[in-house]
Amino acid sequence: MSEIVCVLSDLTGKIFRAKKGDEDLKIGDYCIIESDLGGDLAVVVDDSSVICSHQKSVKEAVKVIRIATEDDKKKFKWLRKKEKKAFDFCLDRIKARNLPMKLVMVRYFFNEKKGIFYYTADGRIDFRQLVKDLAKEFKMRIEMRQVGVRDEAKMVGGMGVCGRPLCCSSFMKSFEPVTIQKAKKQQIVINPKKISGLCGRLMCCLAFEDESRGRMYAEEEKVEED
Repeated sequence: MSEIVCVLSDLTGKIFRAKKGDEDLKIGDYCIIESDLGGDLAVVVDDSSVICSHQKSVKEAVKVIRIATEDDKKKFKWLRKKEKKAFDFCLDRIKARNLPMKLVMVRYFFNEKKGIFYYTADGRIDFRQLVKDLAKEFKMRIEMRQVGVRDEAKMVGGMGVCGRPLCCSSFMKSFEPVTIQKAKKQQIVINPKKISGLCGRLMCCLAFEDESRGRMYAEEEKVEED
């Protein structure tokens, strides 16, 4: 039996490969996996396919901390409610202090000792007084983390013009540079509204198409040489 299972994150909706260790996990079981926030609730969606047992999966897999209890499930729901309240409070303080920034998301650590407030802004922001407001209200360490517009789209999610969930929020692990030259090479009409994603930047899929066309041309050239 594979030591790797595929799990669906309750927080992000993404599928991860996880090392189950000594835990006896099967499809439908909930567990706590390692994450940047100290723990994430996930449900096992695959425990035996080739995808899970592939050798590369072992290197990329996160660790299963333990099987989730009912109290764990309740706590994660409670954390999501706390994050929503923290978001609303921070938004009010941003408006009250007239800060030129856009709040994107709030995430609490599993141990409740730290909260990360993600935001976008055109430049540097003096948010020292805002942090004091937040620390006084929530009694925890506060981190203000600035992100770019592509990261914002990745975190918030949405539907692309293709009718599918955004690539960045569904399966992409990192962003690759996308240039207008890639669109021109594909003989696409350069209409900013049609080739830009929800983030306002060039759509990531332009890079995918460019790579696919490159492989296709390489195969055609190989056939001609043979």
